[in-house]
Amino acid sequence: MKLKLISLLMVFSCLSVSMIYAQTAIPIPDTLSGNSIILNMHKDSVQFFTGKKTNSLAFNQYKYLGPTLILNNGQNVSITVNNQINDTTNVHWHGLHVASKNDGGPHTMIMNGSSWNPQFQILDKASTFWYHPHFHGKTAEQAIKGAAGLIIVRDSIESTLALPRRYGLDDFPVIVQSVQLDSNNQLMPKGMEDSTLLVNGIRANYGYSAYLNVPSQIVRLRLLNASGERTFNFGFTNNYSFKIIGSDGGLLNAPIQTTRIRISPGERYEILIDLSSLNGQSLYLMSYASELPMGVQGGPTMPMPPGSPPMNSPLNGVNFNILKLNVGSQTNNPITTIPTSLVQLQSIPTSQAVRTRTIEMTALNQMSMDGPFYFNGKLFDMDSINYIIPIDDTEIWEIKNSTMVAHPFHIHDVQFNLLERDGNMPPTFERGRKDVVLIKSNETIKFITKFETFTDTVVPYVYHCHILMHEDDGMMGQFLVVPKNFAGVNNNLELTKPLVIYPNPSNEYFILDMPQNEAFDLRIFDMNGKLVKALNSETNKKIMISDLKTSNYVVFVKTNKGLYSSKLLIAH
Repeated sequence: MKLKLISLLMVFSCLSVSMIYAQTAIPIPDTLSGNSIILNMHKDSVQFFTGKKTNSLAFNQYKYLGPTLILNNGQNVSITVNNQINDTTNVHWHGLHVASKNDGGPHTMIMNGSSWNPQFQILDKASTFWYHPHFHGKTAEQAIKGAAGLIIVRDSIESTLALPRRYGLDDFPVIVQSVQLDSNNQLMPKGMEDSTLLVNGIRANYGYSAYLNVPSQIVRLRLLNASGERTFNFGFTNNYSFKIIGSDGGLLNAPIQTTRIRISPGERYEILIDLSSLNGQSLYLMSYASELPMGVQGGPTMPMPPGSPPMNSPLNGVNFNILKLNVGSQTNNPITTIPTSLVQLQSIPTSQAVRTRTIEMTALNQMSMDGPFYFNGKLFDMDSINYIIPIDDTEIWEIKNSTMVAHPFHIHDVQFNLLERDGNMPPTFERGRKDVVLIKSNETIKFITKFETFTDTVVPYVYHCHILMHEDDGMMGQFLVVPKNFAGVNNNLELTKPLVIYPNPSNEYFILDMPQNEAFDLRIFDMNGKLVKALNSETNKKIMISDLKTSNYVVFVKTNKGLYSSKLLIAH
């Protein structure tokens, strides 16, 4: 009996050791490029833990996440998104400068079994972007389930620099997430005790170690924090130094040597690490979360009053490993030196700003940690435009965080230059092109940006907190970018007042019930959010629709008095 017990203990000990040291190579997503790209969003499942599989969403052949899109500045691209998830969704091209109708914001809907086909030119500089769902109320659920992927934009300036850019050889995508699963192994979109680490969709803790084989030379890591809420304070074993070369929207002026880079949800940074002297050795990409302040989700857990939701993740406020880098032989034609300069970036002069907008983040009460959170005392309303911005205007946005929680603020359409944090110059690595900025509790930041290229008097862009549960709970606003001569520009325009059209159902035409001589802009969208008809500065209230197929549509009409909408059935 004693021998049996010893044998059993030895077996269990071996099993325990094998679990602790189970190592998995992170997958490097395949790439899609060219002028025509197809993304099939579908349901799947993943065996994250023993027992029941975890329901997931993914693109194309994957069970979790999706392929990396490789795009070139100046390129025209047509992307077809096919919805196969048995729910309504959409896809946002996070960070890309595209028209609002192509942006994939909350007003775009892809119904189950339908497709969406945005077509646009790539106007962005070389950098790392990403794509994910943005359907209001379900962004967290769908993105955390895995419907996300990386976008790499290349340009002629970046291509002349001596940088690693051989995807999967010396240039690696690193998508880091922290998620929470329930007792049935299902992902929790509003879980605040997230403790399961994923790297490119592979488990990286709880007995598993994710690794990446890298060459002993200069290596480029494209870091994306795709978590729902957790901020990472990235660094390497033993404070091994690295250089930051790019932020959200492009390369920096010059590489910045450091041992830490704090990345909040939605942010991307590109770094170079010199592994030339480490052949045959290994080191870890880590999060030094013990250095994060209380209030940043990922830092120490804040004491909460009785009755508050649980928030005490074992990852809070401690340092932990994320990804093991196993250093091997060099590749052919390795990059062995880092350029001393990169691109010439010029921040927009503050003298060019025509106005300053002030936004305050607030909560129901001072101790609220789980929301809802507000912008200027308001929750998101699909039927209300918060700001109307004339095209080519340069603005300063001042954002004050009056809550106990740090919020990563993201704005669609533009990249901005961060001007200050609490009146002080931001760190050097934050002085590049940005579309996400983490604003700590009781901190005020300012950024400057120019709204250019695209106008639309009907379809808005949005700005929001990129903690996904905060966004879904209403921490979001929206703005229109309109022509300079747009009639009736004001900051209190109400969106979608009732519109009377007849006949409805319609066949060849419908008539707007409006004053005869009143000018208007008109947009008709199908139920997938695709713009199918547009009229500007029109006065004829009889709208011909014989060219549109039998289906349901939404009609928007803008006048100098307001913005109106109605559903429309066309039946030929």
